[in-house]
Order: sequence, then C-alpha cells, then structure tokens
Amino acid sequence: MINSLFILFLNLGGGEVVLILFVILLLFGGKGIPNIAKALGKGIREFKDAAGGIQKDIQESTGGFTKQINEQIQEVKKEIEKE
Repeated sequence: MINSLFILFLNLGGGEVVLILFVILLLFGGKGIPNIAKALGKGIREFKDAAGGIQKDIQESTGGFTKQINEQIQEVKKEIEKE
C-alpha cells in the first residue's frame, strides 16, 4: 500500500519502476536488497515512533487547555438547551 502511494506520488509508470528496480539490483546485488529494505523499514519505524512521541508531548502540554475549553463548551450547550 505504501509503495503504491509512493509510486503514485512520483507519477512513475510501470516501465520506469522496472528500470529503477533493475538499477538497484545492479548496484547492490540480490543479497544487498534485503539489507536495504531492512534498514529502510527500521528508519521508517523510528520516524513514526519519534512523530508519535512529539504528538504525545503536544497533547500532554495542551491537555489542561483542552479540558477547560471542553468544560466551557458544555456550559454553553447547557445554557442554549435551557432557552
């Protein structure tokens, strides 16, 4: 799924993808490709973990504001329902 989205993003045709894969095979050989894929997967995993940590930090730092805003929204909804 991710690979197909990446290929669509670059707007590459089937022949271009085959050519790129052939060049990679020539440069790194059949034994080097699994190592490249493993390193790429590890890098993507680390990036996702870092992004998740940053998102968690932001949510924790704004948690008090969010709670106060939600309380105010509930109070306004109650006042509107009374009218």
